Amino acid sequence: MQYQAQQQYGASSSSSSPMRRIERMAAENAVVMFSISSCCMCHAVKRLFCGMGVNPTVYELDEDPRGKEIEKALMRLMGSSSSSAVPAVFIGGKLVGSMDRVMASHINGSLVPLLKNAGALWL
Repeated sequence: MQYQAQQQYGASSSSSSPMRRIERMAAENAVVMFSISSCCMCHAVKRLFCGMGVNPTVYELDEDPRGKEIEKALMRLMGSSSSSAVPAVFIGGKLVGSMDRVMASHINGSLVPLLKNAGALWL
């Protein structure tokens, strides 16, 4: 499985809020995913993207000292109906959502156009 794992949030991130860090990280690459390395739902989304030929940038929250505060901010961003903040997928800098939203988009055919528009997929 090929994806770009990111573990550091950068030196400047300590001075900004977790929500600003999320916005900045999400905008840096076409497909950005916040994950926990032992999460089976995260693994399934990574496999989906890699199987499509998409190379997402993945931030493993459990491997970063600031991961818990990012995870709390993601919970707020995803809404109170979410029981978990991960996986949190951003395409083209915009929040797509968790596994259920990504899979629903894949099934209904809207995921590929999103990926193409973000420059993550060339078919």
